[in-house]
Amino acid sequence: MDEKHLRELLKDFKAGRKDAEAVLAKLKSLPYRDLGFARLDTHRALRCGFPEVIYAPGKTDEHLLTLVKEIIRDHPEKFLVTRLEAKRAELLQKKIPKLTYFPEARLLTGKISEPTSKNYIMVISAGTADLPVAREAEITARIMGSRVKTVYDAGVAGLHRLLDSVETIQKAACIVAVAGMEGALPSVVAGIAGRPVIGVPTSVGYGASFAGLTPLLTMLNSCSPNVAVVNIDNGFGAGFMAHLINTQGE
Repeated sequence: MDEKHLRELLKDFKAGRKDAEAVLAKLKSLPYRDLGFARLDTHRALRCGFPEVIYAPGKTDEHLLTLVKEIIRDHPEKFLVTRLEAKRAELLQKKIPKLTYFPEARLLTGKISEPTSKNYIMVISAGTADLPVAREAEITARIMGSRVKTVYDAGVAGLHRLLDSVETIQKAACIVAVAGMEGALPSVVAGIAGRPVIGVPTSVGYGASFAGLTPLLTMLNSCSPNVAVVNIDNGFGAGFMAHLINTQGE
């Protein structure tokens, strides 16, 4: 149940197309639906503009299938399953038609509609090895309704690749900068664009990168005041936050 569907429900009741019992039956599932193994937050879309996101790891195939079916009951297109491996996605697609899977981002959804936002988000990755996290941020923001532009493989070791897109970067409402290794990219991007920059450290790198801890600390210690940082490899969190910034006030 999101705001749009709730308004439609109330309009139908006011116009006499639905009676009180039908409306009550719809509202009874708020604020959550008890599935036994989980309590699905059916109020999330109304509060946050997007239904509860399903995190796949740690769930059995049966539980995952049940959760997706329950989400689709209320949100047949606009939903999201994160960190889903290809084999498990294939199982779900066999059981439920018209699911869309993005293997690089490990995301499952219905279909991505045309963007509703006027402004756009810029997603930039330092290297090709950072693409899975960058794509997770990109696809998350697209599913939520934001327009997204990308510049991939534009790290500081070849700065000219980034500078070729300065004008597009500077016009973005928000920028997601994804980098492993030393994690310098968000500070560089923030220095050329006076926009909110969400730094995403990745676990890409050699031994002294400590599986993403080094880029995380680099980003947290950025001297650029317009940089905020999410957790290591958290492309989903960056994409979600970028969408909220992008659509603020629309």
